[in-house]
Amino acid sequence: MGLDYKAAGVDKEAGYQQVQLIKEIVKRTHTPGVLNDLGGFAGAFKPELSEIEEPVLVSGTDGVGTKLMLAQQLDIHDTIGIDAVAMCVNDILCQGAQPLFFLDYIATGKNIPEKMAEIVSGVAEGCIQGHLALIGGETAEMPGMYQPEEYDIAGFAVGMVDRQHLITGSTIEAGSRVIGLPSSGIHSNGFSLVRAILEKKGIAYTDHIDGFDRSIGEILLTPTRIYTKEILSLLKKVKLQGIAHITGGGLEENVPRILPEGLGLRIDTGQIPTPLIFEKLQEWGNIDRREMFSTFNMGVGMVIVLAEEEVEQAQQILKNLGTDYFELGTIEESSIGVQFDEP
Repeated sequence: MGLDYKAAGVDKEAGYQQVQLIKEIVKRTHTPGVLNDLGGFAGAFKPELSEIEEPVLVSGTDGVGTKLMLAQQLDIHDTIGIDAVAMCVNDILCQGAQPLFFLDYIATGKNIPEKMAEIVSGVAEGCIQGHLALIGGETAEMPGMYQPEEYDIAGFAVGMVDRQHLITGSTIEAGSRVIGLPSSGIHSNGFSLVRAILEKKGIAYTDHIDGFDRSIGEILLTPTRIYTKEILSLLKKVKLQGIAHITGGGLEENVPRILPEGLGLRIDTGQIPTPLIFEKLQEWGNIDRREMFSTFNMGVGMVIVLAEEEVEQAQQILKNLGTDYFELGTIEESSIGVQFDEP
């Protein structure tokens, strides 16, 4: 008998089954702009332009790094999609953009429809949290490239903003105030160091550690927080000068990306409500505190910069949303982007 595609490792029937499993999941994310259902060659979206004078599209693409290895080892697949959405959406929010739609890409060694549906359910949940539609994607079965149980996921988000409201950081000045929004934990950066720490300490992902209500693996898999609700609510009533998504490189690398030359931020680290997981990782790995702040978000998921006169109203908006916040400091003239004051 001659070879066929299935004998070569690609199961077309599994692909058809996956599409049927995820159709209803994807529909949950649809917004009025979506013009076609899943299954076409491309997703179509009609943005609402009636209140926008000069529309600018803002896009972002990302993956979730080696956090995937943890999800695969624990066989927990329904949250990693949230991370994929969050990493893209939080980036486009930094430009002041309203998220519109998202596409995902999943590559795997073997297409197990139920497993793929779990992953996509996380993507859909992330889209719901991020206020955008999942309008398409691709699942590539790639035997030989990946082991049967392995997969990778990446995403692509598009948002839109009126050019006059595009946030670039150019209006930030000495005296501008800086507010932090808390992270939900590690988010999706620094997992290579996390894995090295746990391996050195002999801690398994399934271990339960004093102070945590779940296994250490489940704590680490806590999805990246999505800040659409907070940022869009602020943008309606407050003029934000700059927004920074705190990802790989922590505050030290990400805050300077939005600061004009000659300006810096001195951060009072005592104001940051750092989750216990960071303290434990620092202890277990005997990691220098400066290294922690230059690798992890340390409890700061998003940073917003605004004028002094806007602070009170911004704080009230966040309070009304039930969102915690904390003051990180004031922008000052400096040749150093970020400096840390320890408590």
